[in-house]
Amino acid sequence: MSASLPTLQLRVAEARSLNPLIRMFRLRAADGAVLPAFTAGAHIRVEVTLADGKKDWRHYSLINFAAQPEATQAPVEYVIAVRREDDGRGGSRFMHERLKEGDTVTIEVPKNDFPLHTGPGGTVLLAGGIGITPLASMATRRRAEGLPVRLHYAGRSRDLMAFLTELQTVLGDDLRVHADTEQGGPFDIGALLDSFPAGDRLYVCGPKVMLDAVLAQTQARGWTHDRVHFELFTTPTVEEGDHPFEVELAQSGQRFTVPADQSILDCLIEHGCDPMFDCKRGECGVCTTPVIDGEIDHRDYVLTAREKAEGNVMQICISRAKGQRLILDI
Repeated sequence: MSASLPTLQLRVAEARSLNPLIRMFRLRAADGAVLPAFTAGAHIRVEVTLADGKKDWRHYSLINFAAQPEATQAPVEYVIAVRREDDGRGGSRFMHERLKEGDTVTIEVPKNDFPLHTGPGGTVLLAGGIGITPLASMATRRRAEGLPVRLHYAGRSRDLMAFLTELQTVLGDDLRVHADTEQGGPFDIGALLDSFPAGDRLYVCGPKVMLDAVLAQTQARGWTHDRVHFELFTTPTVEEGDHPFEVELAQSGQRFTVPADQSILDCLIEHGCDPMFDCKRGECGVCTTPVIDGEIDHRDYVLTAREKAEGNVMQICISRAKGQRLILDI
C-alpha cells in the first residue's frame, strides 16, 4: 500500500493549455480557505481515473513564482502543470481531456521528497522539459532568500517549454535556456559540470536519459552524493529485452507471472497483495524488498553500487529479473 497522507477536495479554479503538451491547473478550496503549507520541491498526489475506469494517483510538483514567504506558508491555491503522455497509462490524458474548470478533484496534502538544502555555496538547477516545475519553485525560493542561484532549462523547442516569461522575471540573466532546435543538439551536460563552481549543489529534474547522464558524469568526476540532488519526471517504460518472469513470495508460497510490460509491484497489487510503495519510479526506497534467490536487473536510484552487487534487495516498483525467476522474502 502507498504511504497515504490526508486528502483534500479541491476545486479546479483554472485549467489552461500552455502549449500542445503542457496543461496548467490552479486548485483551490471551494470556500477559499488557506491550504496546507509547502516548501520548494514539494509535490501533491492527484487522484485520476484511467481509461479502464480504475482510480490511481499521479504526483505533480507544486509551482510557485511569488517570492513572499506567505506564498507557500499560507497558500490559497496549488498550481501544477501536467505534460501529456500519450504512451503512458492514462493519468495525463485524464488531466488533459477530462479534468475541467469547476470540477472537484481529490489530492493528498503536500509532501517533499526533493527538498532544497541549506548551507554555504550556490545552487545550480538543471531542468529537462516538464522537470521545470519543482525547479521553478526552488529558483523563486532562492531569490527570496537572496542566495545565489542559476537555472539551466533544456527542451526540444521554446514553444514546448513552459513558464519562460515567469522564469525570466524571477531570474533575469541567471536563466539559461537551451532549445535543441536553436542549438542544433541536446544540452551539453559535460560542459556544465566542467564549469561547475566548487561548493555549489546541483539539482536535476527531467527525463531518465538526462538524469542517467548527469549521474554517470558526476560519478566519473568523483562528485559526492551530497552535491547532486534529483527527481525523475517520467514513469518507467518497457525497455528492449524486457521479458516475462515468475515471482514467488516465500512467506505465502504464492507465485505470479510478471508480464514484460508490468512492474513486480503492479503485478502484486493486481493479484490482491498489499506491498508498501510510494513513488513508483525507483527514487524513494519505500518498496525495498529482500530477495532470497534470482538475479536482479536493478534500475533504481536508491541502492548503492555495493547493495546492487550483493543482490539481496530490490526496488520492486522498477527493477526486474535478469533470469526467469525471483524469490522475494515477503
